[in-house]
Amino acid sequence: MIYLSLALLILALFVFWLSSRQRKATGLPDGHVIYSDTRLWGKVEKPLYDQNLRLTGKPDYLVKQDGQIIPVEVKSGHAPEAPYDSHIYQLACYCLLVERTTSQRPPFGIIHYDRRDFAVDYTPELESSLLDVLSDVRRDELNTQVSRSHDESLRCLRCGFHKVCDQRI
Repeated sequence: MIYLSLALLILALFVFWLSSRQRKATGLPDGHVIYSDTRLWGKVEKPLYDQNLRLTGKPDYLVKQDGQIIPVEVKSGHAPEAPYDSHIYQLACYCLLVERTTSQRPPFGIIHYDRRDFAVDYTPELESSLLDVLSDVRRDELNTQVSRSHDESLRCLRCGFHKVCDQRI
């Protein structure tokens, strides 16, 4: 009986170690996962949505930590020296949506790259900059004459509009 108890204890410790290792690999902070859009845990019932901004988003995870909700965005590419601006704004959108849908302002969000995480503070300055970008997008979405915004041929080749674009490189 003592050998069975010892074997079960060793098995429990191994499972705990394995789950801790997998959690670290996803970039999740300590806390309770309250939302997931990784399709590993089933279909998400509905995305976060703010009607006033006409903004919808599905963060990879929302983790409740010490009473605060932390959005986590998982990126598949290798980690840059600093997170890309587009990734920061995407995370800021999730922070804004969390605040608008739960009335709880996240203090920060996490961008997880392969082997590296970045905690991005959700400051009033970042929120203001995000609202400016969203305003620019809303203004420009009605524009029928949009010029190419880059001079990179590889970027052009990968664009979904490459075959119909009259400004392609």
